[in-house]
Amino acid sequence: MGVGPGTLRKVRHDRPADGASREPADGASYGQAEGGAPRGPVDSSRVPRFAGPATFARLPRLDEVDRAQVKVVGVPFDAGVSYRPGARFGPQAIREASRLLRPYHPGLDAEPFARAQVVDAGDLVANPFDTAEAIAAVEQGALELTADGARLVTLGGDHTIALPLLRAAVSRAGRPVALIHFDAHLDTWDTYFGAAFTHGTPFRRASEEGLLDPEALCHVGTRGPLYARGDLDDDARFGFEIVSSADVARRGVDDVVARLRERVGDRPLYVSVDIDVLDPAHAPGTGTPEAGGLTSRELLEILRGLRGLDLVGADVVEVAPAYDHAEITAVAAAHVAYDLVTLLTELV
Repeated sequence: MGVGPGTLRKVRHDRPADGASREPADGASYGQAEGGAPRGPVDSSRVPRFAGPATFARLPRLDEVDRAQVKVVGVPFDAGVSYRPGARFGPQAIREASRLLRPYHPGLDAEPFARAQVVDAGDLVANPFDTAEAIAAVEQGALELTADGARLVTLGGDHTIALPLLRAAVSRAGRPVALIHFDAHLDTWDTYFGAAFTHGTPFRRASEEGLLDPEALCHVGTRGPLYARGDLDDDARFGFEIVSSADVARRGVDDVVARLRERVGDRPLYVSVDIDVLDPAHAPGTGTPEAGGLTSRELLEILRGLRGLDLVGADVVEVAPAYDHAEITAVAAAHVAYDLVTLLTELV
């Protein structure tokens, strides 16, 4: 039997609070919270994780709460890809893979869903036939979602969407932002086939628009062949430092984290995670895989090392489930998003 509207009204949400039981009180219904506590994920002791709608981490939807401090939103758009398509199906694949996420994060000793109201804000509609219109729609949607002071974690979609998300983040921050960009690729190329807005160009456009603080930019996990040596020269001209995947392997996570924290300082920070920063063994379901990447453990540990920095927004992009196996890529992306959500809840 399917889960229909009548059933959804009876789905229960965990409402963890310091020193309190996570078991909802009798009579608590879907979308209700007691004593002003945040509404957490659906209670998996009453509704199996494989049942019900696949919101991120089984959290309530935006329309089921009065206010949310952290919003997870999807952008199912992949018209900017240069190789394998399919990232338009990434947001829902990540949501499905997030069903197994739980309310307590032992790696950070944190209960993110108890500390702040986190919701799934659904998807932003982006025109798949008009990239300029899609970029404008994503920017406007992000501005509307953050108008109340909320912070976003965005599920892509291809990396084209980072540009409008950065525009919105900078508009809210009131100044250019620091950027930590996890990716196999630089994404600071100029054009593809004459097109200025693609998944390989967002950070060049963002630099040209003055969105990025040139003293606080870093790529992490880059590797693989380039078109020419000049690609690196261009990238350096915009202010980027590079921590390659080989650097992570040689220097270790702690050293990399220390360098990133020094580079960012107290500036507002945007984090953009292309899932192809992971080795194809850890993320086969992506559009432009490159050998020699980070492990999922290395990526998660580096993210956790950013705790306490002024994170103003983040994205996880380029999950293409058609090329995935056993949800390996989607599970990794769900955990990356969970860590980013946890970092954001500590800032509200």
